[in-house]
Amino acid sequence: MFLLFDIGGTNMRLAVSPDGKNFNEPRIVQTPRDFDDGVSFFAKIAVELSAGGRIKAAAGGIAGPLDREKTKLVNSPNLSGWIDKPLKETFQKAMNIPVYLENDAAVVGLGEAANGAGKGEEIVAYITVSTGVGGARIVDGKIDRNIFGFEPGHQIIDPDGTLCPACGGAGHLEGHVSGAALEARFKRKAHEITDAHVWEEEAKWLAYGLNNTIVYWSPSIVVLGGSMITKNPGMTIERISYHLKKTLVIFKELPRLAKAELGDVGGLHGALEILKQNNYS
Repeated sequence: MFLLFDIGGTNMRLAVSPDGKNFNEPRIVQTPRDFDDGVSFFAKIAVELSAGGRIKAAAGGIAGPLDREKTKLVNSPNLSGWIDKPLKETFQKAMNIPVYLENDAAVVGLGEAANGAGKGEEIVAYITVSTGVGGARIVDGKIDRNIFGFEPGHQIIDPDGTLCPACGGAGHLEGHVSGAALEARFKRKAHEITDAHVWEEEAKWLAYGLNNTIVYWSPSIVVLGGSMITKNPGMTIERISYHLKKTLVIFKELPRLAKAELGDVGGLHGALEILKQNNYS
């Protein structure tokens, strides 16, 4: 039996896989603000989900960039109480099992590459647009090697632009197309905005960011996920593609754009794939 987790800034999802191939219905709970409370709560739910069975290993993602060794958060606007805490070590001691930790967007991207919209593709660029903007490069079915992680939301697309709601940097992609940025600009939630002109502009800004992502990462497919894409009729793949074709002219052929397919459990699919890649199955 294995434990899969996806720790977000608001909620976390946990599920067990009895066979290393599938997973049971996930438990969704609010993420504690305090680190020690979070570890205790995490371990408690793991015991409940295992129902007396033995958990051999755990894997999953957490919202924010990690250190080089993938052991702790180094920054996270929504999990400030978890920053610089020995996350991996504490989880391992609390449950006495190996724990594999990654950035949450990277794990979702891995899930989409293994079982979702990017299945069968050699190089997958996964971009999530939600409260913030994240993503990762998946190569040959694995999260691409990296030192600091992937933060495509913090690429600069307008040096004199608005400040990023997450880090305060000027002109970041996240400062233009994220849910937090829209709420700051219009004083409304993204789903409350019906002005077609707003969404046309958002598609254009996202296309600028995808231009940079594609020329650097050279993917065969770009998978777009997150609530701003999958649950928002205003931000369509067709409009984003339209602006991308006008923006990215250096290549004769463009990678395919596709909407993420795994929904809220993409991170659990990715966590299962991490365990498989570490010879747990």
